[in-house]
Amino acid sequence: MAKPVRRSHVVALAVFDLLAINAAFATAYWLRYRYELGGEIEWFNDVPYGQYAPWGMALSAILVGLIWVAGLYGRRRTRSKLAVVYGLANVTIVAVALLTILIFGIRPTAQSRLMLIYAAVLIVTALSLTRAVDGVLRQRRRQRGDGVLRALIVGAGDRGRAVMSGIVAQRGGDYHGVGFLDDDPDKRAQAIGRFAPLGVTTDLPAVLDREAVDLVILALPWSSRDRIVHLVDVCEAAGVNVRIVPDLFQLTLNRVDLDSFYGIPLIAVRQPVIGGWQLRAKRALDVALAALLLALTAPLAACIAIAVRLESAGPVLFRQVRVGRHRAPFTCLKFRSMTPDAEGDRLRLEALNEASGPLFKIRDDPRLTRVGRVIRRLSLDELPQLWNVLRGDMSLVGPRPPMPAEVDAYEDWHLRRLEVAPGLTGLWQVSGRSELTFDEMVMLDLYYAENWSLGLDLQILLRTVPTVLRGTGAY
Repeated sequence: MAKPVRRSHVVALAVFDLLAINAAFATAYWLRYRYELGGEIEWFNDVPYGQYAPWGMALSAILVGLIWVAGLYGRRRTRSKLAVVYGLANVTIVAVALLTILIFGIRPTAQSRLMLIYAAVLIVTALSLTRAVDGVLRQRRRQRGDGVLRALIVGAGDRGRAVMSGIVAQRGGDYHGVGFLDDDPDKRAQAIGRFAPLGVTTDLPAVLDREAVDLVILALPWSSRDRIVHLVDVCEAAGVNVRIVPDLFQLTLNRVDLDSFYGIPLIAVRQPVIGGWQLRAKRALDVALAALLLALTAPLAACIAIAVRLESAGPVLFRQVRVGRHRAPFTCLKFRSMTPDAEGDRLRLEALNEASGPLFKIRDDPRLTRVGRVIRRLSLDELPQLWNVLRGDMSLVGPRPPMPAEVDAYEDWHLRRLEVAPGLTGLWQVSGRSELTFDEMVMLDLYYAENWSLGLDLQILLRTVPTVLRGTGAY
């Protein structure tokens, strides 16, 4: 069974941090004292590095200790890259401040304050680079199956699907979904995305014996507490790790905030969708970036419009009714990439559909024009949707805008994706696009809605650029 690298990985990362901190400290010394960056050094203030070296080693010991205390050597599944860099910057500032107090408290000779500022900047940069290299190495190990936990989910209700959403959203992360068990015949009638139904809860011993399961996640309601206890015993007897998703009055954990009232712990329930100041901040970002992108891409849009018009008869823009937030219909704009009678030919091509669920996708769609194939591949056909963003029909980041016929075929849990404004891009776009199953797309949309932040929006926007240039999953 695949086991994640733990203690040895942390020790190796700490050793690399020690080397990186000392190297950054030495570089800061050379920049200040040898290259005299920041002003000339008088000969009587010149301090040999031998006097600084012990301070560099002391700083590295203090800083590695602070990184450990801050939990930055723990597993980073729930931390964004920006959050990690922010945490490293915080502990570095604290460590350098402590070192400054020590140096100027003892004051063996004249010391450079500017050199310590250089050291802080270089140390944060060096530590961030070690994390980047570590991330690349971890990703390669995961692609080989090293350090990836094969997880079995027991329960395919709201909590179970929330767990599946997390696994799908962290594609290439620490978990691989083996499948799920559920006693409800309707829930286990078909796969949920790539999570295959493997039977009922009483089949757990057989599944553990048959599948290479490293972790069992129990996502059952509190009313099944006796069964949960029994299933925990089954997992422990099989030597398989087990985790339980708490059921707080049918709430998922991402809807729970901890608060206190005169020392009494309270559980606060927050809305599972974007609202209030968050919605206003998201809207402000949408308007600013959409207006900027419309201005920057105007010449390119004009060239595409001319190419579409010259290749075939018909309108330049393709207008189609889509469903927005709270099921409000709107007219979605695109550059026309198909023949004018493409909608009428859809029924004839229904047998060629390669998408799952209510979606309709064909990899080599015969209705595409030559210009259409190019702009589809680079997602340039969606440039007019920036106007939809300015109008408020869409957001830059959000779920894919569905057609009314698709919504009519939704299951109840699919409808929750309509609580968020549809987006020009989204987690579905940067996680595989057309290569995803419909259920996986919905799970990514729900994960996005329940874990939204401006940082997540910016991260998705930055990831969209290389995804579009590679043409990943675009057809």
